[in-house]
Amino acid sequence: MQNRDIIVIGGSAGATAPLRDLLGRLPADLPAAVFIVLHIPAHGIGILSTVASAAGKLPVRQAASGMVIENGHVYLAAPDHHLMIHDGHIMLGRGPRENLVRPAIDPLFRSAALHYGPRVIGVVLSGLLSDGAAGLNAVKRCGGIALVQDPEDAISDEMPLRALETTTVDLCIPGARLGDVLSDLVRERAGAMLPIPPEIALEVKIAAGDRIGSDTLTDVADPAPLTCPACGGVLSELKASYPLRFRCQVGHAYTADALAKDQEGRVDEALRVALRIIEERAELVHRMALDGRQSGRAAVAEMYERRAVEYREYADMIRRVMLQSLDPKPPARKEP
Repeated sequence: MQNRDIIVIGGSAGATAPLRDLLGRLPADLPAAVFIVLHIPAHGIGILSTVASAAGKLPVRQAASGMVIENGHVYLAAPDHHLMIHDGHIMLGRGPRENLVRPAIDPLFRSAALHYGPRVIGVVLSGLLSDGAAGLNAVKRCGGIALVQDPEDAISDEMPLRALETTTVDLCIPGARLGDVLSDLVRERAGAMLPIPPEIALEVKIAAGDRIGSDTLTDVADPAPLTCPACGGVLSELKASYPLRFRCQVGHAYTADALAKDQEGRVDEALRVALRIIEERAELVHRMALDGRQSGRAAVAEMYERRAVEYREYADMIRRVMLQSLDPKPPARKEP
């Protein structure tokens, strides 16, 4: 039996510091390969050198399709490509964005779970929203080990918290301890392979860029009365998915909180458009009222003045709604 020789790591906002600690504590003779997805812009620069300087004893390479996987090496996702692994090689996918990003963490975790099962150790670091939660759940379902940075230790605790809500993790520890723990875990023997849930294999194919149609999607998801923010298509709720997630017919994927975040921005823009139109309407009828006064049409002027007041009240109401939606009150804390 083989050891746990595949380490997959995902992080976003605030992940750089724990990643430095983690990589700096891994030994030069690490009997495993390390794969990292950080949320980076399509033309991001400097990430490779940052990770390389942190890795110390281990060589760091930006992932490329067809690259042979070697133990003791660190592979970093390339901008605008999903990083996946298969049969001892790296594969870069141009499939749809997940949780608004590409590279996303979930495709890496799923591909590792699909092809390496119990040999995989998944690690979720600091970050916003919930990318990585579904992927870590896939790692666990396929027999792998799940590690999460302690949310109290994370600069951005959303990703660690979502991962903890979704999966019964094996360890939740501060970032400074992760490197030492991984150094021990990779020397353990992996367990037996478990049956692979079919939806995990399907989602790996989607991330690689394979076609997804309505017939395929209905096998794993039920249509929902929601619209995909990216393409305007119908979203479907994935049946056997933790956390709550959605996909459209061309493959764009969202956890519920990522979808809600995108909708929040769209609601704000829609309210601003409505506010502009109503304020313009108020200004127009105000001018029409002035014109009525000047031309001696008092009844017409009064009608337009009333309408101008009404429109300004509507505008004030929309403005209040906008302020409340952009600055919601935090939930009240329960007294111990």
